Amino acid sequence: MNTPTPEAMSPAWMSQLSDPKAWQAWFQPQMAAGPAAAGSGEMAVTLDPAAIARLQNDYMEQMSALWQDMLASKAPAIADKRFNAPAWHSNSLYAFNAATYLLNARFLMSMADAVQAPPKVKQKIRFAVQQTVDAMSPANFLVTNPEAQQKIIETKGESLAKGVIHMLADMQKGRISQTDESAFDVGRNVATTEGAVVFENELFQLIQYKPLTKTVYQRPLLLLPPCINKYYILDLQPSNSLVRYAVEQGHTVFLVSWLNPDASMGHATWDDYIQDGTIKAISVVQQISGQDQINALGFCIGGTMLAIALAMLFARGEKPVASLTLLTTLLDFSDTGVLDVFIDEAQVLKREQEIGRGGLMSGRDFTAAFASLRPNDLIWNYVESNYLKGENPPPFDLLYWNADSTNLPGSMFCWYLRNMYLEDNLKVPGKLTVAGEKIDLRKISAPTFIYGSREDHIVTWTAAYTSVAMLNPKKPGLNRFVLGASGHIAGVINSPAKNKRSYWTNTKTAVNADEWMATATEHPGSWWPEWAAFLAKHAGQEVGAPRKYGNAKFKPIEPAPGRYVRVKAD
Repeated sequence: MNTPTPEAMSPAWMSQLSDPKAWQAWFQPQMAAGPAAAGSGEMAVTLDPAAIARLQNDYMEQMSALWQDMLASKAPAIADKRFNAPAWHSNSLYAFNAATYLLNARFLMSMADAVQAPPKVKQKIRFAVQQTVDAMSPANFLVTNPEAQQKIIETKGESLAKGVIHMLADMQKGRISQTDESAFDVGRNVATTEGAVVFENELFQLIQYKPLTKTVYQRPLLLLPPCINKYYILDLQPSNSLVRYAVEQGHTVFLVSWLNPDASMGHATWDDYIQDGTIKAISVVQQISGQDQINALGFCIGGTMLAIALAMLFARGEKPVASLTLLTTLLDFSDTGVLDVFIDEAQVLKREQEIGRGGLMSGRDFTAAFASLRPNDLIWNYVESNYLKGENPPPFDLLYWNADSTNLPGSMFCWYLRNMYLEDNLKVPGKLTVAGEKIDLRKISAPTFIYGSREDHIVTWTAAYTSVAMLNPKKPGLNRFVLGASGHIAGVINSPAKNKRSYWTNTKTAVNADEWMATATEHPGSWWPEWAAFLAKHAGQEVGAPRKYGNAKFKPIEPAPGRYVRVKAD
């Protein structure tokens, strides 16, 4: 079975899929990691001939109907936003081409769903087929995109010339531009909340933010963002900054700004990030504030790191936090959502051999992997607008942040990949050893606010919910779970000032996520006020706001956002 051309996939090409051997021959090269994933020596992929026959009959009936519409000059219905422009509907040939593509795409995905294979192999098959289907859209090619062709005529070729310029510029950058990056500058119009760096080492800078209220709560708040992204996702602009919001609520806010590592840091380990990163940050905040207990928040992998650090500290008899907040965080890695397509023994071993003993996990690779999870939105949409139509991408702070990628030390990343995603060791008390200590999350005893996003494809909300049972198992009443609308980032960064989306709460303890959702109550707007109310209960009394940053031991080094966040990935 030959790979389809950029034109809409033809009935003749599709008919080859009636042969199971052809299907398997086409997919076999894409499933090199299949045997390891399936846990057997062979990739057990089969297709039921009866199911194939049903799908083929359905396909031919729908294709015949399309041909009849075409011969009758009747434009087919096209229910896909990629083909909403009038140019797709004004000419029956283009409308037929789009409709044929959509029919072929549905057939291919139905074939992928009909495959009988181990769950992980089937997930990989479906992912690979979806990538192919999305890539073959007629909207992605100039020869089959009437909207782009029309624009060339209207602009007398200017759009085509600009598209080529955009494409050449992106080839030099090694990625597709999703926004006007010249419109933003870290410290000027993103990451603008006023503050100062009060500590730094080879892994991170610690930022303390200037109070915006006359009084503040006694216990400070430490924010631990993910080290696979720049911290300013939590401080984009004043109207959507979680940092600024927390400061406005009367909290003395500290934040970890991770260094974007270069090759010299390739040997830094997970232990280093926990001991010299997370635990060190907690200690410095305690010393500056003079408080034995602080409030701490971890976002994504930052939450995983924070939970491990706290398990170590509580096991030592320390109780450094009055409350813990986890945002879209995995502690139980049984369900890793769509990221599971990248995780199996063969792929992890390959990374270990390449960078496990020194080297870098490239930020560019991270960006490409995450973009592949939503290719129509994060890849092909920009291929069409930037290159085919010659349009300049509009300024968008969130996409500017998304393009500002970060590297990770190879040793640290490979350890994380194997012990969390592949082997799921964290959820088993005592199985994981960090800095010579056995990790048992049950040791943590603190009121905990756990947040998940309903449409999150990176940390599914049901996976985030499993943390409820893992933390404070003897005192489940200490845990609070809140579910927000939207995805991994947009769900978290949902300021009350925007008055958008909604969230769900439930005061009842539930065994699992579905049971929790069945009796949950939906509320309009942002979940941030719910979190603010939780945090205020554990922040202590109100005292006069500090007049200066740091203290005699930890003096201001430079203004926020600091140097580390400005370092670009190679």
